[in-house]
Amino acid sequence: MHLISILDMEGIIEEVFSLAEELKHRAKRGELEELLRGRTLAMIFEKASTRTRVSFEVAMAQLGGHALYLSPKDMQLGRGETIADTARTLSRYVDAVMIRAYRHGDVVELARHASVPVINGLTDLEHPCQAASDFFTMRELKGRLRGVKLAYVGDGNNVCHSLLLGSAMLGIKFSCATPPGYEPQESIVERARALAEESGAEIEVLHSPREAVAGADFVYTDVWVSMGQESEAERRMRDFRGYQVNSELLRHAPRAKVMHCLPAKRGYEITDEVMDGEASIVWEQAENRLHVQKAILVRLLGGG
Repeated sequence: MHLISILDMEGIIEEVFSLAEELKHRAKRGELEELLRGRTLAMIFEKASTRTRVSFEVAMAQLGGHALYLSPKDMQLGRGETIADTARTLSRYVDAVMIRAYRHGDVVELARHASVPVINGLTDLEHPCQAASDFFTMRELKGRLRGVKLAYVGDGNNVCHSLLLGSAMLGIKFSCATPPGYEPQESIVERARALAEESGAEIEVLHSPREAVAGADFVYTDVWVSMGQESEAERRMRDFRGYQVNSELLRHAPRAKVMHCLPAKRGYEITDEVMDGEASIVWEQAENRLHVQKAILVRLLGGG
């Protein structure tokens, strides 16, 4: 089994959440069971990372396994070796591969030729581990997910895509507000709406942040300029004015908790007042990357 899209967790996500909850409680008590003793995870990073690298590396260490950090410049992949040959070679050495890549198609290609599980650590299309951790965080606070309202304000990017699909899968009311021209991909929206018909989820794609956050249990935002979009920075900063998560916007969602996948560009998509305020659960999100990814690794590698 591979984890390329959040939809790959359909049918197992509750199992992953339950295991993550158990592993989190054990860790808090200092009970670190070595469920993946002798297992090795290769981590390929085309993009820089703080949370993804540290959380996966610590997860493997706490589970008794080992993680290898690999950048393309240190691999033959960066000198012309094909993705297929890299996948076949790594499959002979390691028990799983986590890759953080620019192009989603490259991760799909890696998984196609790998004989070990491949985990999407972020691509231009999805960020499934982030979304899974976010849903776990919401579940911790609300005790459920079905019927909860999640509002996303900002760019219809990879994080938005995974939250959109995951919400549709889990029966969540998802409402996103983006500037015109920055909506999530139509194919993703169509897939989500089809899933929503089965799960009872509600999907809205809007342009008004106030309309999106009205009645929300959670308000979520992300950076306006992602890695690889630096040349668009000036235009994006102009287009996203009015999409900041601040105290004024939260007056329309007075009970909402605020989420951000980090890193944050403080003063742009979110204010200091909100990010450091009582409604913020940003650091709970960040911590839960570790616990949920531990559960994912155990599930994919058959530990326990």
